[in-house]
Amino acid sequence: MPSLPMGLNRGTIDWIRSVVKWIQTVLSSPTMTERLVQAPAAAAEPDTAAGDARVLDPQLVAIGVVGGLLSGLLGVGGGIVMVPLLVLWAGYGQRDAHALSLGAIVPISIGGIVTFGIAGEVRWLDAAALAAGAIVGARLGAGLLARIGERSLKIVFGCFLVAVAVAMGLHA
Repeated sequence: MPSLPMGLNRGTIDWIRSVVKWIQTVLSSPTMTERLVQAPAAAAEPDTAAGDARVLDPQLVAIGVVGGLLSGLLGVGGGIVMVPLLVLWAGYGQRDAHALSLGAIVPISIGGIVTFGIAGEVRWLDAAALAAGAIVGARLGAGLLARIGERSLKIVFGCFLVAVAVAMGLHA
């Protein structure tokens, strides 16, 4: 099994300290502080008064719980679970649901990394290779998301879900 980066010990939470320190550094930077202060106003819906942003909407929390639960259990969450729920249950447009789901990936991933990392189950070099490819792919995909029509996006997404279901069923 590949060794952990930065001399971290497998099965311990030592690696969490460096992640927490990094998060604290990012959040304490003047640029990030300014963004966090402005975020509620930017998140306000167009038809609401300034400052009346949807904060911790119970419906979104419920979708997050389902997505997080299935992410931890099955390794899926954002695209396969949250996007359909955001579109069909919460009434978001397809493009907005994809964007919102992408924004939820980091916190969901951190929860899974902490749980599996404590158990010593994260293969760091393999995860780094996946992350490198995913960063490039996500950038390209987000660029396509901005250009594809809403109806086409729904069709492509639905076909993807059906193809995944069939492939998983055949390999079961």
